[in-house]
Amino acid sequence: MPDTPTDETPEPSVELTTYGVGPWKGELPTEPFYDPELLAKGDSRNVVDRYRYWRMEAIVADLDLTRHPFHVAIENWQHDMNIGSIVRSANAFAADTVHIIGRKRWNKRGAMVTDRYQHVQYHPDVSSFADWARDAGIPIIAIDNVPGSVIIETFQFPTSCVLLFGQEGPGLSPEALAAADTVVEISQFGSTRSINASAAAAIAMHAWIVQHASFPS
Repeated sequence: MPDTPTDETPEPSVELTTYGVGPWKGELPTEPFYDPELLAKGDSRNVVDRYRYWRMEAIVADLDLTRHPFHVAIENWQHDMNIGSIVRSANAFAADTVHIIGRKRWNKRGAMVTDRYQHVQYHPDVSSFADWARDAGIPIIAIDNVPGSVIIETFQFPTSCVLLFGQEGPGLSPEALAAADTVVEISQFGSTRSINASAAAAIAMHAWIVQHASFPS
């Protein structure tokens, strides 16, 4: 049975709750990255503790110092509810930029406002996106389970690359597959033909992280 709470039992840390932190206690900090309104009223945003009370612009500027050199691209030729979740994962893994190909409008609900901290670039079609990647010298790594693809468990991701994802269900368009330098698939062992697009995106991003990110010893 759990211990019975007593007067000596410490209160749960407010920093560990989903509700953020209350107004700043004690002498107010003077560093310019702090937001006076958040210091006065508290910070309930979905940010890590390090960025509590920081101005949004300051958080973006600080992230820009440590973003990883991989990009994320998503075809948006249908109305895909997964784009917001993919943007959220791109923010979590500190992707350089998210590229939306096709329709500019997308459902931002799943992003949980992380798009405010993530660079997002729009391309009207696959051709313009491919031109951008070629001009930037960044290889396109498509993620899709199609014939001829390489399994992700054996693939060495380039340090600088753009991970390209398709729509839920139909996957990537023929034009997108043709524009890719390599097509990679996530190994599956069950009966389903495919996994959720946002889940696949998170797996692929984390595969890049395992190969290239630096970790404290």
